[in-house]
Amino acid sequence: MYPAPDSSQKSTGWNKIWMEQQHLQESSKHFEDSSHNWNDPENAKRYAANVGNESDDRIKATVAGLRLTKKTRVLDIGAGPGTLAIPLAPLVKDVTAIEPGAGMAAVLMEQCRVQGIINISCIRKRWEDIEPVQDLEGPYDLVIASLSLTMEDIRAALLKMDAVSCGQVCLYWFVDMPFWERMYADLWQPLHGSTYYSGPKTNCLFEVLYEAGIYANVEMMRLNKEYRFSSRNELTAFFRHRFSVTTPKQERVLDAYLAPLVRQEHDGVVVAGNSKYAKIWWETTDRSK
Repeated sequence: MYPAPDSSQKSTGWNKIWMEQQHLQESSKHFEDSSHNWNDPENAKRYAANVGNESDDRIKATVAGLRLTKKTRVLDIGAGPGTLAIPLAPLVKDVTAIEPGAGMAAVLMEQCRVQGIINISCIRKRWEDIEPVQDLEGPYDLVIASLSLTMEDIRAALLKMDAVSCGQVCLYWFVDMPFWERMYADLWQPLHGSTYYSGPKTNCLFEVLYEAGIYANVEMMRLNKEYRFSSRNELTAFFRHRFSVTTPKQERVLDAYLAPLVRQEHDGVVVAGNSKYAKIWWETTDRSK
């Protein structure tokens, strides 16, 4: 039987700060960006292709930094198209992927079919809606949430992760503004006349864990981000849609901003930037539940 998360501090301390920063970031998004609709199979395929191009080194480093055996049972929260679940599958006993996006889940399961992977199962729910007793077959030796900590009540989400683990919990989250978020911060005022607010980062996450009695380890790492396109026209169309550009004046602002960032390559054009993220992990066996 899994213990129920203690939500008594839902609206106090660092958990409240996390919530407030999440709400501010959401309030910045006055315009619909359908490119982040992960129920759409085409968006999911585009995301999977970009991750494959940009993050091979990050994925290899992530997998190499995990404690794995053929007996390890993994829970991957916010699994996306299988960015980590697929490379982990041949190294472990099984992987349970939590992925609410229909498009993402479809890409993940199609890759399992194509590659003949039979030890990945997918649960199409948000982590907030998971009922461990009904939905999961834990406990899990390793619980992972990689760049997927978008939960409003982060304290409850973390305590649930801790409760279903019998070994280690590993989180990966942003230390500073990732490249894509810096673009929003730079462009939102000149394009739309309002401020873009950044979401909560690793410092807040660590403090939430600390208040919950979880004393985590932290390792800083470099995060590279690339957007690849076959042509400048494709690049321009993508970013005009992303930043809700509809007028000639907005087009000029966006084009001037992107111009120094574009790099020509033999097979197309690339816009790239870097930032930092952190691995935050703890051993659940170090403490009594």
